[in-house]
Order: sequence, then structure tokens, then C-alpha cells
Amino acid sequence: MTVAGAALATVGTQRAQAANSTAPAKFKLHYAPHPGMFRHSAGEDLPDQINFAADQGFTAWEDNGMGKRTPQLQEQVGRILADRGMRMGVFVAHGSIGKLTFARRDQAVWDSVLADMRDSVEVAKRCGAKWMTVVPGNMDESSGARLSEGYQTGNVIELLRRCADILEPHGLVMVLEPLNWRANHGGVFLQYSDQAHALCKAVQSPACKILFDIYHQQISEGNLIPNIDLAWDEIGYFQCGDNPGRKEPGTGEINFRNVFGHIAQKSTDVIIGMEHGNSGKGVEGELAVIQAYRAADDF
Repeated sequence: MTVAGAALATVGTQRAQAANSTAPAKFKLHYAPHPGMFRHSAGEDLPDQINFAADQGFTAWEDNGMGKRTPQLQEQVGRILADRGMRMGVFVAHGSIGKLTFARRDQAVWDSVLADMRDSVEVAKRCGAKWMTVVPGNMDESSGARLSEGYQTGNVIELLRRCADILEPHGLVMVLEPLNWRANHGGVFLQYSDQAHALCKAVQSPACKILFDIYHQQISEGNLIPNIDLAWDEIGYFQCGDNPGRKEPGTGEINFRNVFGHIAQKSTDVIIGMEHGNSGKGVEGELAVIQAYRAADDF
């Protein structure tokens, strides 16, 4: 190497060290932004958005629509996450909101659900995911031949066991997401954390856990910290959003600093998907989201 080359290399090293010294610290918990959350700051390109999130100190990424992306992009996302030391959060493996799928025995419908699970195995391999969201459809509220809730629950358990049989050999986990009836998803079968806990106990598989969405559970049942404690042994993943409004922490009634701090006391290994909108517009709104998580992460 020439003297000039050595000098340039030294300058480059110094700049890299300076950049690293001024880079935002990594968050204490694995908060996971999603596509579009930082598009004004990072542009429309998905890899650029992931890199931007990493540069801000985020250590996870979530993409509900990953299963619909091309295999090439799924693999690219997996490589970027690995290179940046980030973890892939959930994508939706099956979410039949508004449809009767798990609660009533219909072979054609159940075959479709199981096909979704087999497809999701390949998606997970490409992008490096471990967790995938499953919403087991709506309750059977039809007139006449409507099944009682106990029989519906039995059907849900049976189909979840078949899904778990597909995922378990690959070390993958479906996380069941209770959704609220009051503001967003009236009629869904799964609403409460204790209900999800009972389903997981009945399925009896490490491939079936709970997605505890703090936003939905605040609306459905409140009592967040005690319910997190009671369901903890079956919780595999978290999502969040403040209420009312389903925006970033600090825009509603939930004390996220306390909730996140409580989760951290139990484990700092869980991912918390940032499944909410931005309260502000443009770059300023995106920076406000980052600042909100800095404040909530200060426990």
C-alpha cells in the first residue's frame, strides 16, 4: 500500500469509528418497525427502510405481508437482517378475519389453512423468520345450525394441532393473536389472553404460542401487566400500539414505560412488533415515533 493509500485507509477508519461513536444506541428491547413506517426518511425501497431502522438502533423487523413478497425479496430481507444483526418478527401465515374457518369443520377450508401453513414454512426459511401470526377466523354466529361455543373451541384446537404438526419439525412457531371486538374486529373467535392461553395448553406444542397485542388487550380486557404475568408461559411474541388511536407510545392512555419495563424484567429476548400508525406526518412524524420509543425504553 502506498503512503497515500495508507493515509486514506486511516482516514476511512477514523470516520467509521466516529460514525459508530455517534450512532444511536440499540434499544433495550427488540422493537420491530414495519414497512412504510419510515418511508419518508428512508425512501420506498424496503431494504433501505430496514437499514434505516437498524441505523436508529432497532434490532428487529416485522412484515405482515412478507408471504406475498417475491421469493427473491424474501431472501434479500433475510440477508440484510442477518448482516445488520436484526431479527425477523412475524408475518401473517393465516389471518381469516371476518370468515368462518377454524370454528366450523369444513374440509375444503381446513385444507386451505394447512396449505397456507406449508407455504409459510418456505417463507420463513427464506427470510429467517421463526414466528408467524395466525388468526383463527370468526365465531360461528349463523342461525339455525350454529355450533355451541364448546364445539367451536374443539374444532379450533383440532385444526391448530394440525397446523402445529406442520411447523414443529422446522422449529417454527405460530402465534395466536386475540383481537378486540369493540374497535376493530367484531365477531372474531379469539378475543382474550386467557382464552389464547387455554388454546395453547390444549394444543400442547411448542409450535403454538400467544401473540399478546398490547393495543388489542387494552381494549378487550385491560389489566395488562397481571395478564402478561398470567399468560407468560405461553406468550411467544408481543405487538403494541397506544389506545385510543393505535399510534406510537405516548399518544394514548397506556403507560408503555411501565409495561415495557415489566416485560424486560421477565425477558429481554422477546420481540415487540410496532403494529400501529404514526400520529404525525412525514419525516417529523417518523422521528416522533423513534423518540417515543426512546422514552418508553427508558426504564
